Amino acid sequence: MPANRSAFFRRGLAAATALPLLTLAACGYGSEASDNETAKVAAGAEKIDGLDSVKIGYFGNLTHATALVGVQKGYFQKQLGATKAAYQIFNAGPSEIEALNSSSIDIGFIGPSPAINGYTKSGGKNLRIIGGAASGGVKLVVNPDKIKSLKDVKGKKIATPQLGNTQDVAFLNWIAEQGWKVDAESGKGDVSVVRTDNKVTPDAYKSGSIDGAWVPEPTASKLVAEGAKVLLDEADLWPDKKFVITNIIVRQAFLKDHPKAVEAVLKASIEANKWINANPDAAKASANKQLETDSGKALPAAVIDPAWKSIQFTNDPLAATLNTEAEHAVKAGLLEKPDLKGIYDLKPLNEVLKAEGESTVSDAGLGVG
Repeated sequence: MPANRSAFFRRGLAAATALPLLTLAACGYGSEASDNETAKVAAGAEKIDGLDSVKIGYFGNLTHATALVGVQKGYFQKQLGATKAAYQIFNAGPSEIEALNSSSIDIGFIGPSPAINGYTKSGGKNLRIIGGAASGGVKLVVNPDKIKSLKDVKGKKIATPQLGNTQDVAFLNWIAEQGWKVDAESGKGDVSVVRTDNKVTPDAYKSGSIDGAWVPEPTASKLVAEGAKVLLDEADLWPDKKFVITNIIVRQAFLKDHPKAVEAVLKASIEANKWINANPDAAKASANKQLETDSGKALPAAVIDPAWKSIQFTNDPLAATLNTEAEHAVKAGLLEKPDLKGIYDLKPLNEVLKAEGESTVSDAGLGVG
């Protein structure tokens, strides 16, 4: 990687990991999720792989509802038996990758761009994607008084969550497809790309410091509640309207040493997605309850109802779309062309899916040899 681009990634990582977290946990990477009363250990349960705990990371986003529901309904704890399910909450993908690298977490729910960056920067040695969780749930929302059509985005100030994150890459790629020019690092050009933490984006919109945002749910619907309008749903840009927004990753050493624990977390994730898809209203309430437990504040109906409808929950990691997202990052100048061979190990997932009579999923040729 050229020196200037390597420096770019170091600055991007530093900026992302400096974002304020919900509360600072002892590990320094994320906040500890509150204990859940439903997550009781069954009588006579045994520890899995001899582990005292399995540390699971996730974001306080609706696009991570598989994890939210898995925590709230006690699915992870049920599958792990007497091994404690311990949780850490993150606001930024790079900080979760750093926590994974330092063994502060074992398994995490995360977006595709941090997974790609984490894998390539380590030379393919620190993580594997072992499953999918969600598709969609990303929108371009704008001030309707300033932006009436897509062409009106030119010359405006549009927020993304962070430099080089999944939505930032998607927006930069969309800008390029319009024939407009933006410097990826500074965000300056035909559109001003303003990197803004999702927690403060609604206030930035209200103050007029941004004209819109390309963001995941529930931030998009929070802006709509403040008077913004949805100009574009990112799903409309993808074949079959599907693209990966949340994957499940694991430390490679943990996957090798504790396969039964990994299998247990995958079983819990599959169980959570099955319940979510069969009970959408109850699942929405469950996810919202866990958000309230973790952050102290539930989402109002005006925000969670439209947000929930735009997300699909799936065990399929949609590997082909991750490869496309990597190509977008290369085109935007954020990444050297990566070698993603080996980023996936879907054998444990497919074994569980087969056992449950479900269809297996593809790694699009990017699996371990």
